[in-house]
Amino acid sequence: MIFRSQTYGNTELEKIPERLNDYYQKNKHWGTDFQVVIGTDSQNHNDTKMVTVIAIMCEGHGGIFFDHIKHINRISSVKEKLNAETGDSLLVATQLLEVIEKSDEFDELYMNVPISIHIDAGTSPKGKTYSLIKELIGWVTATGFDCEIKPESFVASSIADKISKSFTIQKKCDKI
Repeated sequence: MIFRSQTYGNTELEKIPERLNDYYQKNKHWGTDFQVVIGTDSQNHNDTKMVTVIAIMCEGHGGIFFDHIKHINRISSVKEKLNAETGDSLLVATQLLEVIEKSDEFDELYMNVPISIHIDAGTSPKGKTYSLIKELIGWVTATGFDCEIKPESFVASSIADKISKSFTIQKKCDKI
């Protein structure tokens, strides 16, 4: 699976732990918390564009991210889309963790930087995703990952969201 990065260009998933570790090693002197977060968002176009983001952040000092875009058959159901998004995030998180656990080189990263999942679901009782929150949180936590929902789920609801909408924004600009 290939991810894009403005910093590193196209990067295979298997190489991302090396990049995350480099970022951690260069910034740990700040003495603040780090986190690795995976989040996915999707937008319907002719098909469904799914964007999964892996981000590492150093609290108060920024971060870097990698994104993977795939196109799948159009999903109209909100429940199916959120399940697909969460499933993609969990798949990527699991694969990333497997690579990290295989190498002693990443022991410090593994021990000091938690991996969590951001879910693009909102807490408004009137929202389309509200009724799915317990199920999605249960699924993620049952796999051993922490998770966040809106408004704290910024990797899914901001970074991945912006990338997933980029085609739509470009199409609208082309019409002007």
